[in-house]
Amino acid sequence: MSDISLANEASNISLANEASDISLANEAATGDIVAARSPWSAVVRAGQTLTIVDLEGNQAVDCLLYNAHDTVERYSAPDTVGAQASIVLTTGTVLRSNEGRPMMTIVEDECGVHDTIGGACSKESNSLRYGHHTVHQHACVENFLAEGSRWGLSKRDLVSNINWYMNVPIEGDGTLGIVDGRSAPGLRIVLRAEMDTLVLVSNCPQINNPCNAFNPTPVRMLISEPGSDAAG
Repeated sequence: MSDISLANEASNISLANEASDISLANEAATGDIVAARSPWSAVVRAGQTLTIVDLEGNQAVDCLLYNAHDTVERYSAPDTVGAQASIVLTTGTVLRSNEGRPMMTIVEDECGVHDTIGGACSKESNSLRYGHHTVHQHACVENFLAEGSRWGLSKRDLVSNINWYMNVPIEGDGTLGIVDGRSAPGLRIVLRAEMDTLVLVSNCPQINNPCNAFNPTPVRMLISEPGSDAAG
């Protein structure tokens, strides 16, 4: 093959790669609308940001994080809370793994109230708290199991999760409350990945307490490259 032919072939490959990069960038910039009650997952690469937008307001978004290359390393509520000496997750909070390493950092928070001690709803907890008639209602644990199975995860891989936008105050007697959220339509939270992170989300289906205003609604997930505008 001549030098010219080689040069043309290399040029064609380069153009194809550029087109592919543009396509991926456009896809990432578009984002995904996650329907009410539905799961979602993606790998957010180190340096990228993940923006979660509460489209209609007062929607809890349950979330789990895993090292994308070794899922034995995963989000740890005790390590996160212990390192910052606070249960409040907001701008500046570093979400840490069970090895104490930074996984993601909250770089922007328009709501200011999020939870990491209330856990995820399940068929079992629903029936215990609200009556056996709720046992048929699928919940966040079921969403995590269904979506996690796509990545080789099972029930033994579920740990204490994050509840974005969920308001869980500690009452005077030490009990936890689940009360109306403080979010509003369009409010967003932006997370920067500190390692390649597998993010699992359950757009909470709960209709038995006020965490979703008894009416689950969609949210938007947007993965952006460093320096890009993660507009909601």
